[in-house]
Amino acid sequence: MLLVTRARLIPIAASGPDLLDDAWMLVGDDGRIASIGTGTPPAVAPGTEVLDVAGAFVAPGFVSAHSHLFTGPTRGLGVDQTLYGWCDSMLGFFSHMPPELMYWCTLHGSLDFLSNGVTTAFDFCDPRLPWEPMIEGARSGAGELRPVEYLTRQSDAKADAGIRFVNAVGMDVTVGSDDEIFGRLAEAVAHDDTLDPALRLGSAVFGAVQWSPRRDAAELELEAMRRFGLINQAHFLETRAEVELQRSKFEWYAEAGALGPDLIFGHFIQTTPEIIDRAAAAGSGMSWQPASNGRLASGIADLQRMRERGMTIGVGLDDQACTDVSDPWQNMRIGIFQQRAATGDPRSMMPAEMLRLHTRGSAEVLGIADRVGSLEPGKFADFLVVDPRSPDIGPLWHPIDNYVLSMTTRNLKAVYTGGRLASAEGVSTNPLAAEASAKVHEALPRLAAENGWPA
Repeated sequence: MLLVTRARLIPIAASGPDLLDDAWMLVGDDGRIASIGTGTPPAVAPGTEVLDVAGAFVAPGFVSAHSHLFTGPTRGLGVDQTLYGWCDSMLGFFSHMPPELMYWCTLHGSLDFLSNGVTTAFDFCDPRLPWEPMIEGARSGAGELRPVEYLTRQSDAKADAGIRFVNAVGMDVTVGSDDEIFGRLAEAVAHDDTLDPALRLGSAVFGAVQWSPRRDAAELELEAMRRFGLINQAHFLETRAEVELQRSKFEWYAEAGALGPDLIFGHFIQTTPEIIDRAAAAGSGMSWQPASNGRLASGIADLQRMRERGMTIGVGLDDQACTDVSDPWQNMRIGIFQQRAATGDPRSMMPAEMLRLHTRGSAEVLGIADRVGSLEPGKFADFLVVDPRSPDIGPLWHPIDNYVLSMTTRNLKAVYTGGRLASAEGVSTNPLAAEASAKVHEALPRLAAENGWPA
């Protein structure tokens, strides 16, 4: 299907060299990597596309372990707010969003990720229960459920965009009986099961104990995980607001028996050494969002202790509306700089490790590293072509360090998913891209005017 030649290849493999010069990569017609080598490439069948990258970097597509793709059209809001104030300014708008327009918002955000080099995302669907202001760190439980199509159209949009994703669905545990709660979740998971399994890599619970007034919320999430075979990522210890209340809810997960490899803590900033140690000992992982944590003044995660205790760590771009640009290089650099500033040690986060966390590490924490996160035979051929000479950064004294510290999205020349071109020079090849842009530019201002938003 495709032969890539003359590459400076960064495989992020489990073993072997960190960098392969003058490398080639052969992609089969199943969209997976068939073989990788250096020097003279193999003979290929007539009609095989040959992509000569002339010494550019070829690296895995980024994996965002924590994302809210529907937020792409609502950037630049709440710039003077911390988490909950920013949520009020941004998520309040989606209370008025019809399912079909939510489809276009999610499609717009998914294509934006792809065009910026993110080929796989763990995505939190906006729940059926609209956002409500916080009362002592918890949602009140008021509000009416939106139709199931509000969820399913978000899933459809990701599949139509061609991004690989793990779909996270909220349980809305404050509405209805337990049987009704599990019935709603079953309906959403059943829809996910109809989507292309090469794109929808799994489903998950949108963990919400941080905001729940129900003392048995963790038990319900664990039952959902067991009943439907789901993982769980919970926004947890994310903000400086109501820290002691947040920390007390760690016991909800512990007492429910939910701690373990299938429970991922998203953000995990306002921790204590004891909480980190207990989570790590149980095998729970975490997803780190350095850019949004800085933007929202949420804090700096204690990555050093987490790594010392052996936690599996991934990296996410979070909402496009609180990182403002879907730039994984910016996200990596912010992460490196935060950790070095916090520890006073430049070796506390090195570029190669940061790159691993935003690719293979994210895939590992999500349980999908058998398919994505690195360039190895048998995995999907999701890769980036990144040219350090356009714009030219000068000699590559330390190529991987330069890849992390010196590249920008201007150097990103092409994004491939499954060996097929998804974006070139930042422009999506998806046939729905122009319509998605037109929809959000035309419909969102009209909807905002109708509902007096933003306040």
